Amino acid sequence: MTLIFSTLVTILIVLLVSGLYRQLVLEQQNQVDKHLAAEMQRYQQLALTVNRRSFAAQIRAADPKTALIAWRSNVDMVGSLTFLPEDMPLLPKTKDFPIFTGGPDKLHILTGGIVMTRYGPVLIATRTDQFSALIDKFFNAAFWAVAFALAITLALGYVFSKAILRRLVEYNRLSEQVAAGHYQTRLPVSKQQDEFDMLAKQFNLVLDSLEQNLLAVRGVTDNIAHDLRTPLSHLRIGIEQLVYKPPEQLHDAAADLLEELDDCLVTFDAMLSLTRIEEGQQTLDLQTVSLSELSQDLFDMAEVLAEAKEQTLTISVHKDVHIQGDKNLLFRALFNLLDNAIKYSPEGANIAIEQKGKQIIIKDNGPGIPDEDKERVFGRLVRLDPSRHYKGTGLGLSMVKAILSRHQAEITLSDNNPGLVVSIKF
Repeated sequence: MTLIFSTLVTILIVLLVSGLYRQLVLEQQNQVDKHLAAEMQRYQQLALTVNRRSFAAQIRAADPKTALIAWRSNVDMVGSLTFLPEDMPLLPKTKDFPIFTGGPDKLHILTGGIVMTRYGPVLIATRTDQFSALIDKFFNAAFWAVAFALAITLALGYVFSKAILRRLVEYNRLSEQVAAGHYQTRLPVSKQQDEFDMLAKQFNLVLDSLEQNLLAVRGVTDNIAHDLRTPLSHLRIGIEQLVYKPPEQLHDAAADLLEELDDCLVTFDAMLSLTRIEEGQQTLDLQTVSLSELSQDLFDMAEVLAEAKEQTLTISVHKDVHIQGDKNLLFRALFNLLDNAIKYSPEGANIAIEQKGKQIIIKDNGPGIPDEDKERVFGRLVRLDPSRHYKGTGLGLSMVKAILSRHQAEITLSDNNPGLVVSIKF
């Protein structure tokens, strides 16, 4: 990056200097041409207005600093030269030629040409070697300007590159720590808020998500070990005791063991089903679903369960709304919520199903859920302490959240004082 940047700066400066040099040369040439053209017109007019003697006197009196004038009369050379240079072109064409003087600068370079007058050819020239000296100074200044700019860009580029590399080395070192298992490591974010800080923030978000997922996996593992330890222990004890049971009790004992084993298999099947739904591996059977009819189906299915616990189940249906979704999965999710309301509410509780447009609400008078657990209950195999004496896998609400997420629906839990309010908004 430093070399490319320095090269670009050098090229730009060289192009700028070249443009200035070309402009300077063109301007100088233009000034010389204008000056010679003015002198040519002057002496042409002079030759037409004065006699030969006055013309020679005017040439002798010409200031060589303004223009060098030379004229060969019938007798001798008149002006600043002792002879006319050969092959001088007619103005406005010009030619450079040297002359020698007795001063400190013995060699002068002039640019000029011949103008034809009534009294013959006259050489008109102007000194241009000062311009050559100016060009030398210009090139000398341009060289040092390019060298200075190149040195500055290389130095600044080196400092800039070292600053970038220092941060990259730091990021690489920290990423190696993450790869080694130190997932609490985070990349530093400076106050500059530059592109590296944006990258560090995004990387830290990824690390936060990774750490949360790892904690979730560990939590699921712990929950699996906790929830399956008891049934598996029962299975082991039951198998050991089979040999001591009389033949007439073997059938009942085997049936009990199979039921325990089925509960374990149900847990694993539910976890696999949940994964397929979350990962989008299970295709949705999309159809038009009436939320009013869905709510009525929930009521019809759960009414018997509520009556068995002497609970009052009511339904309130407002303006019907149709959505696109998998009716079986939606019914499974909503019935799980309603079944929980019936299961955890005491006898004589009031449970209500309410449908308002794109929203379905389930209310109960049960124990409710503490605020700090309202998000945690949607995790896999999470079972709050009051629910552990009820039979279940701890995957019900996880399944509900996954199904509703696939249907772009939001679920929120709030207090009913007492009880719980579950709101699903499609």
